[in-house]
Amino acid sequence: MMNCLNVAVVGYGNVGRYAVEAVLAAPDMELGGIIDVIPYKLPGMPIVNDITQLEQKIDAALLCIPSILVPEIAPAYLARGIHTVDSFDIHGEKLWQHHQNTDRIGKEHNTVAVVSAGWDPGSDSVLRILMTAMAPKGLTYVNFGPGMSMGHSVCAKSKEGVKDALSVTVPVGSGLHRRMVYVELEEGADFQSVEQAIKTDDYFIRDETHVIAVASINELKDTGHSVHLERKGVSGITHNQHFEYRMTINNPALTSQIMVSCARAAAWRLKPGAYTMPEIAPIDLLPGDRETLLKTLI
Repeated sequence: MMNCLNVAVVGYGNVGRYAVEAVLAAPDMELGGIIDVIPYKLPGMPIVNDITQLEQKIDAALLCIPSILVPEIAPAYLARGIHTVDSFDIHGEKLWQHHQNTDRIGKEHNTVAVVSAGWDPGSDSVLRILMTAMAPKGLTYVNFGPGMSMGHSVCAKSKEGVKDALSVTVPVGSGLHRRMVYVELEEGADFQSVEQAIKTDDYFIRDETHVIAVASINELKDTGHSVHLERKGVSGITHNQHFEYRMTINNPALTSQIMVSCARAAAWRLKPGAYTMPEIAPIDLLPGDRETLLKTLI
């Protein structure tokens, strides 16, 4: 009989809603509860504003919260003996700092943190590394969209004077992108101040960004997204190796599914500490025993 992992979903926004569905669909998991500051009412699902209010012991927590909050929230769960999975989507030094901090805390409290378990960074990171192993010399281009960026949208919405926001990523080509940021302003908000705050944020400062005021974000919102990964390089001394990967997705649904799969690895496969997806064997993301999976999938 398959072991069952008791999972809590922290945050019931775009990703959290799909995470609940993914946990309920997993053959080896149970939903232990939802933690959110807003008192939603869902039949048969305990929703609390603090994990201590849940009756069941929680094995792993899916942190479906804005990236800016993750470095503050994750350590508290790890210190309580609960494994964490987050979709921290800020590349570079901040991601590495978050990795190092949760690695230290996880080892101190015998828990595992899987950081940046989305699709980029996340599953796309695995593919980039694999492509580089296939052709060590060369160039990789990552072209996102067109589609809704959840992290960028949350960031824009957090600015003073913004009631709601939608950030759409448009690929320009060769790994360059244009950010089309639609904002629904609070009454009396100054558009130029909002525009400046968005364009100078770390999320947007490296890309061509356009901020557009609209009457209603709900009339524009579409959670679809896509990505095209391409590498042209050299295998050994042989040139003109060309690899491509494309996918068209529902953004929060894929993010949550990857998080659920990583929770499995965190609880049953990995030693205490922090991991990004490239550090996890892909087979450890799947339910079932290794022998059966290897015989079936190789």
